[in-house]
Amino acid sequence: MGNGKRMSRWETIKTLRRHSSLSEERHPAFAQNKVGKVFAYIMFGLCIFYLMFLSVPLALAANGQHQYTASELMFGMLPFILAVDFYFRFFLQQTPSQAIKPYVLLPLGKYACIDSFIFNSVTGTGNLIWQALFIPYAIMSILFVEGFWNTLGFLLACQLCISANSLWYMLARTLVNKKYYWWLLVLAVTALMFSPWYIGHDASFERLCETYAVIGEGAPHWSPLVFGGILLVIALLVAINRRVQYDSVYAELSKTETTKIKHVSQLRQFERFGEVGEYLKLEVKSIMRNKNIRKGFISANILILCFSLAISFTDVYGSGMTKFLVVYNFAIYGAMLLVKVMCYEGNYIDCLMVHKENILQLLKAKYFLYSTLLLLPMLLMLPTVFMGKCSLLMLIAIMLLVAGPVHACFLYMAIINKQTIPLNTKFIGKGSMETSFLQVAVEIAAFTLPLLLLNLMPLLFGQTGGAIALMVLGLAFIVTYRFWIRDIYRRMMKRRYENLEGFHASR
Repeated sequence: MGNGKRMSRWETIKTLRRHSSLSEERHPAFAQNKVGKVFAYIMFGLCIFYLMFLSVPLALAANGQHQYTASELMFGMLPFILAVDFYFRFFLQQTPSQAIKPYVLLPLGKYACIDSFIFNSVTGTGNLIWQALFIPYAIMSILFVEGFWNTLGFLLACQLCISANSLWYMLARTLVNKKYYWWLLVLAVTALMFSPWYIGHDASFERLCETYAVIGEGAPHWSPLVFGGILLVIALLVAINRRVQYDSVYAELSKTETTKIKHVSQLRQFERFGEVGEYLKLEVKSIMRNKNIRKGFISANILILCFSLAISFTDVYGSGMTKFLVVYNFAIYGAMLLVKVMCYEGNYIDCLMVHKENILQLLKAKYFLYSTLLLLPMLLMLPTVFMGKCSLLMLIAIMLLVAGPVHACFLYMAIINKQTIPLNTKFIGKGSMETSFLQVAVEIAAFTLPLLLLNLMPLLFGQTGGAIALMVLGLAFIVTYRFWIRDIYRRMMKRRYENLEGFHASR
């Protein structure tokens, strides 16, 4: 690259992939991410085990019926698999980091960096996780009936569909990050995928399965029509992704977006809280003024509204899933915003270090704000009480549990968070798309532990006694907030130089 000669496309992809790996190893958060990766690998292993376990009853069902072949039955369920895969990527996967700025002046092709990141996304190991379902299923239901080559054709067609889904996710995530109205396109595509279920005079679940079973009929026999159609979809998604990703990155790089001057309220109502009130103003204004924080806040509210409606007015979920969604509804502000405590402040961390205990007051303000915001999901989920799906006492208990130990768990991330997240830039910022595995581990723990307590306490004390016990636990953390927030502050100060170095390096 130093001699000025243009690199081939494959050399560029290999070089940029190596740069990405080295960048991760040299990142200030690499040491703490190694700990988080252990938890991520454990969850990855549990997910593989669950999919392998699920393949057994599916294979038994395929072997016990004669309406469809095993391949047709699996592809009949393909829309559900793709929908689960697509929407779970929003929680577990981000679009590739477009760290393109350092490469602008180098002799690379116009789309070289974009092609590299698209290639890495499609060939990532995360796309292979569904093979934990497909391979055991194929061995039990297809291999000994149709032979090796037919089994290979089935597995390849399944993997190509997952790869196409990953490209669609990348495109949708990029568009949604730019404007929220692109969610209409996402919902329209999902609705179109399930349209045989509800459109037409013969619309039914059976019709949906029959429509996708056609792909399963041709895949094991290496049908040119089936594979040609899937490859055509992949080619179109790659072409669209190249253009959209390129335009998004370079628009941000060249600062072509216009900025409108907006009048922001002085928020004088917070002045009664003294110094903490000033930091409450800072938090509210950060949400109003900064693009990335504002989008995270809006996304959290949309999810809370959607899940509240789903819990209250549908019968799709069982009691176990209802409990999970109730906990998730309360914890979502923390999972999307509070777990990144100090990451956004890394942009101006030097100013916060000027006066003693500035950060202590900031932590208190964050705790007060996000705990008060829990009243919104509380109000939205009151219909679950009227519908008899959750008692009011249990709903209050979960809210207090999240406001207490769960929010405390998120705030303790302030001790080890040392990666700056840009306030506005989304595609070219150093830390804009990096994933902290430790944050993911904390989020998983924040959802898992309350669920364990929700199931354990009623067994020990009964339904009413269990709810009261959870309320007492939550209130204990809320009443003692001064002690554990000061503990967080003391631990932060012991690591302040290490954290400052990390914030500066990741800007």
